[in-house]
Amino acid sequence: MSAKHKILICDDQATIRTSLKEALVEDGHDVVEAQDGASALARVKDSAPQLLLLDLKLPDISGVEVLRRLREEGTEIPVILMTAYGDLPTAVEAMKLGAYDFVQKPYSLSDMKSKVTGALKVRARQRPVAREDVRSASDRDRRYLSMLQSTPGMKDIVEKIEKVGRSRAGNEVSVLIEAESGCGKELVARAIHEVSHPGAPFMEINCAAVPETLLESELFGHEKGAFTDARSAKEGLFELAGQGTIFLDEIGEMGVTLQSRLLRVIEYGRFRRVGGKSDKEVRARIVAATNRELGRAIEEGLFRNDLYFRLQVIEIKIPPLRERLGDIEHLANVFIDTFNAELGLECTPISQELLELLQSYPWPGNVRELRNMIRRIMILEEPRSIEAPALPEHVREGVNPRTGAGPEVDRIGRELLPLSEVERIQLLHTLEQVNNNKSKAARILGISRQTLREKLKGYQGEGGDQALSQEAEA
Repeated sequence: MSAKHKILICDDQATIRTSLKEALVEDGHDVVEAQDGASALARVKDSAPQLLLLDLKLPDISGVEVLRRLREEGTEIPVILMTAYGDLPTAVEAMKLGAYDFVQKPYSLSDMKSKVTGALKVRARQRPVAREDVRSASDRDRRYLSMLQSTPGMKDIVEKIEKVGRSRAGNEVSVLIEAESGCGKELVARAIHEVSHPGAPFMEINCAAVPETLLESELFGHEKGAFTDARSAKEGLFELAGQGTIFLDEIGEMGVTLQSRLLRVIEYGRFRRVGGKSDKEVRARIVAATNRELGRAIEEGLFRNDLYFRLQVIEIKIPPLRERLGDIEHLANVFIDTFNAELGLECTPISQELLELLQSYPWPGNVRELRNMIRRIMILEEPRSIEAPALPEHVREGVNPRTGAGPEVDRIGRELLPLSEVERIQLLHTLEQVNNNKSKAARILGISRQTLREKLKGYQGEGGDQALSQEAEA
């Protein structure tokens, strides 16, 4: 390797540190070591390494916590996490925090060298010359918002996020994000955080991934001796979030008992640690997200109606990818650019033929499914361009792999459409027949003029643009 880089290895086992160090020094790198989390955090500040190889299980704090603290401090060093436990939920959490990769022990040195090379290449592309990064701090701090701003179908959501950031109501205003899995709920939550609390902590937890008996302690913390394993006091996420944001993902999976406590926290702005005797003030904004239909959960007695209304002061609904087909080309090319940089490839943007195939597929996994498919193709195929045969068969055929169903048709072969699509077609057809007279169209359709305008907003780019741009007659 022509370039020399400084790499920090953090592992409590000296033999692992030694073997890794020897292999990396052999490749011309400068290697420093740390045996626990606190030492690693100090070494990052003192030595300014370009890459961190970080063990998940450390004697003082976990590798994920080390990664979390680095990101909260604004340190964007690439991190490869190492573990002997193959803990998938932890891997997902680490990747969300920005870990470059997750390696299960035992690993081969050749495999580790390959991952090190890839991580350093990504870092070099992200910041080719540090002194030439002339973007303002506000631009850098709004990268999640920028991702949304560049996606045409997210325009209305971006406007709502920016209004939340400008609001003087502050952290008393909670936000509820509703969307199917894979639509980007966390991305929206982080964008809200960026415009509201740049530099403050962003604390997140998946309510579906933590047993309710532990979730209360994770949220509110506990005092020493509060329960059998409480050997010391622990801060909860509400404390750690400070004046930042606490993101409660999959809030619909939270048990009703804990919902009651969360409701009181929101109502009174105070909470108490498990086993505690004194109240603490809530200063963070609560952003909750769900992929469940909370209205139905309320009817079934699984979610509190009063908590729902407390959370949805600001309500953001992310449409599924199948309802914003115009975004597919943009998103696919963004992912190709990302993986070109990550994998050292030069894959070209998607063709019109490929776009038509992608737009004919229903994307039950939404944006996440699209991203994962493109990444898998680029890793396995290393293509100069992605061609139709590289797509999974169910995507090429437009068939939902969960149900095995493609488009439904009637007895003479006409496609049967969802009710929302039939409504869209009827609205736009009616407007066309009355020369875009919205008052007349609303009377014919049996809805208010305002309802018609709201529905047309959702059809921008599909014929609704023209209708919205023309003045309605009185």
